[in-house]
Amino acid sequence: MNKILIIMLLVFGIQNSSAQSDLELIAATLMDYIEGTANGEPDRVSRAFHSELNLYSITNDSLKVWYGQNYIGGIKEGKKSNRIGRIVSIDFENDASMAKIEILMPDAKRIYTDYLMLLKYEGNWKIIHKSYTFVNYPN
Repeated sequence: MNKILIIMLLVFGIQNSSAQSDLELIAATLMDYIEGTANGEPDRVSRAFHSELNLYSITNDSLKVWYGQNYIGGIKEGKKSNRIGRIVSIDFENDASMAKIEILMPDAKRIYTDYLMLLKYEGNWKIIHKSYTFVNYPN
């Protein structure tokens, strides 16, 4: 379902419980990732990610691949980090979704932008791909 249809559903109050339910489930998956990384909850992040997820970025004009299980392994249980995340957008159709989130990292003076691909797999929405970038911001 595209964003325009979701907006129409919300603006005109059209009831489509399936679309609303999927949108809520996608948002919950994204929040497991956002809050799990911020609050030191690797189980929440693991719940959001498909076990074969990888993370991709560009470093010095080269593709960097970070294996999802290594990323999750770096999250220490109970160790909070100064990360402030928000969902920017969600677009979905049937069992596929794309989301954009932003993570403010005040200590690093960076804003990360994550582009996430999700699929509804065995009845649950899972993040199957993450591409990200960041910008530094001035003092």
